[in-house]
Amino acid sequence: MALLEIRDLTVRYGEIEAVRGISFSVEAGEVVTLLGSNGAGKSTTLKTISGLVKPAGGEVLFEGQSLLGLKPEEIVRRGVAHVPEGRRVFPGLTVRENIMLGASNRKGLTSRQIRDEAEGMFELFPDIRRFGDALGWTLSGGQLQMVALARGLMAKPRILLLDEPSLGLAPVIVQAVFAIIAEVRRRGTTVLLVEQNARMGLSVADRGYVLETGQLVLSGEPQALWANDDIRAAYLGGRAKAEALAH
Repeated sequence: MALLEIRDLTVRYGEIEAVRGISFSVEAGEVVTLLGSNGAGKSTTLKTISGLVKPAGGEVLFEGQSLLGLKPEEIVRRGVAHVPEGRRVFPGLTVRENIMLGASNRKGLTSRQIRDEAEGMFELFPDIRRFGDALGWTLSGGQLQMVALARGLMAKPRILLLDEPSLGLAPVIVQAVFAIIAEVRRRGTTVLLVEQNARMGLSVADRGYVLETGQLVLSGEPQALWANDDIRAAYLGGRAKAEALAH
C-alpha cells in the first residue's frame, strides 16, 4: 500500500478546472517530484492534500485512509506537513520561535522539549544556527527557506510536501537546499516535491510526474524523463543540457 495515493483528483476554482482527474502515488521513503510550468496545477495539488483546498472529485488517501473533509491541523497530526511556496516565515518572531511553531500540533510536549528539538534542527540546518535569535524579517531568501523547512520537520511528518523550494534563490543556495532535501530523505522522511526547476527536482527524486494544464502527461524515473525530447525542450533547456545531466 502506498503511503500517499491520489485517485482521479479534480479541483475547480469557479469554472476553471485547475486539476483534471489526476492519479499518482508516493511510496514510503521516496522522493517524488511533480514538474510543470506556472498554472499546471502543482501547488493546487499540494493544497488539496493538506486540506487547504476542497476538491470537486476524487480521493486523497494517506496510509489507506481518506484525508478529505479533515481540517488542515488534523492532517498535520496524521503525519502530513506542507511547506508552501513563498516561505511564509513570521517576520516579527525569531528564527528559533518560527521553528518551534512547527511542533504546535504535537500534543503532550513541554516547552522545554519543543525548544530542545528546535535546537536539534540547527544540526540539519547549520547555516541558520547563528541567526537563532534574529527576527524573521532580517533573513535572506535562502535562510527563510531553511527556516520554513525546519519548521515543517518539527511536525515530525511521515511525508513532507514541499512547494517550489528553489523559487527566487541564487544557484549556490538552491544547491544547499536540495542537499538538505536529500538528507531529510536519508533520515527517513518521505517527500513530495513540487518544482519548476526540473534539473534540481529530478536530481533528488526516485520518480517524477509532469503536469500540464491540470493533467498528468508523463511519469517515470529521472533518467527516463531526462531522455524525453518534450521534457528536454520544455524544462531542461535543450538536448545539450539534458545530455550533460545524464552524465
